[in-house]
Amino acid sequence: MPPPFVSISRRQVLQAIGVTLTMPAVRAATAAPASAAATPKPEKLARLSAFFEHQVAAGKLPGAVVLIQQHGRPVYLQCFGWRTAARQHRMTPDTIFALHSMTKPITSVAAMMLIDERRLELQDPLSKYIPSFARVKVGIETVEDGKPALRLVDPDRLVTIEDLLRHTSGITYEYIGGELIMAAYQQANLFAGRFDNAEFAERIARLPLARQPGTLWRYGHSTDVLGRVIEIVSGEPLYDFLKQRLFDPLGMTSTSFVLRTEAEQARMAAVFPTDTVLADAERQRGAHPEWQSGGGGLLSTVTDYARFAQMLLEGGVLDGRRYLSAAAFKAMTTDQIGPGSGVERDYFYFPGDGFGYGYGLAVRVESGEATPPAPGSIGELKWDSGSGTYFGVDPSLDMIYVLMQQTETERGRVVPEFKKLVYDAFAVND
Repeated sequence: MPPPFVSISRRQVLQAIGVTLTMPAVRAATAAPASAAATPKPEKLARLSAFFEHQVAAGKLPGAVVLIQQHGRPVYLQCFGWRTAARQHRMTPDTIFALHSMTKPITSVAAMMLIDERRLELQDPLSKYIPSFARVKVGIETVEDGKPALRLVDPDRLVTIEDLLRHTSGITYEYIGGELIMAAYQQANLFAGRFDNAEFAERIARLPLARQPGTLWRYGHSTDVLGRVIEIVSGEPLYDFLKQRLFDPLGMTSTSFVLRTEAEQARMAAVFPTDTVLADAERQRGAHPEWQSGGGGLLSTVTDYARFAQMLLEGGVLDGRRYLSAAAFKAMTTDQIGPGSGVERDYFYFPGDGFGYGYGLAVRVESGEATPPAPGSIGELKWDSGSGTYFGVDPSLDMIYVLMQQTETERGRVVPEFKKLVYDAFAVND
């Protein structure tokens, strides 16, 4: 059994994820003590506002809410457009959004809390908690008698809790990977009927892994299965554990898996009907209120999520309360799939150029090969979602930023421009 996490200083945490007091940032900002960090320029923030105002006026987005917070205080909080396409209710800071994959960092922090308490271990086999995974096979796509075939083989090793946290389990999504693996997922009718986390994990366990465990970063239902592990270890439904250990103490009063009151329903941001992929996903999510998806089911507001992000910025601590030990935070925000890890990356590597991946979060480790480099700082943490939500944590600027919107069709264009405008506002060379 590995030793328990030990305490280290905030400065050591920042150094561990690549931030020092002299290391240059990827863009114009430079790492510095919090009091000396660059501050955003009002005229540059006005460009950020103009961008979203144009998106709403042009009918590209129903609306959006943007928050930038530095030194623990909001320096920019703006609401744009409307909660619905009918333009009946304007966006407000308490508007509720479907987080989709921005649920994953929250579930991952919850798992790391159990690891901190030694109720869960990174190298525990998943089958210790869900025995069905002891029988899982790996699907190898090949050709037999001139036809594509999926050959099932034994895994080289068992899937571990670490694999779930870093997306190296071989568990995928029904729309990612080889054709035969995707077909197997689609034919399994994973979302048929009523199901909870226990049933969903059993359905996943009957499917082949897309790759040998520990060999490829592959996005998928790993965090959903992790949510079931949290339930088993804690003896509570996932939401109850999250509420007790994270949401209530952090003050995240509007974060849940379902809309609980008519007032909350009225605050929910809607999707353009023409945004069919996201609209279908939202119908599917709404049709399964009993499924507490640790990988994509949470609803939240910009101010709620900012509390979670600020806790990450402060190394697992907020308002004097520690949620993660310093060493657990260090492990979570260190690249766990970099050189020497044996983990490959392919077209579906969503952290992107210049980023490694820790336990539930992408972490900036270098500038990347793009010219010019994507905006950001070494040590930056981030994640986004299929619904267009996005958040970043930048220790070098002592800053967090959160974008709440509901769009699948426009997110690939809006999110990069949003991030560029955020970092342009902090640039010190113009």
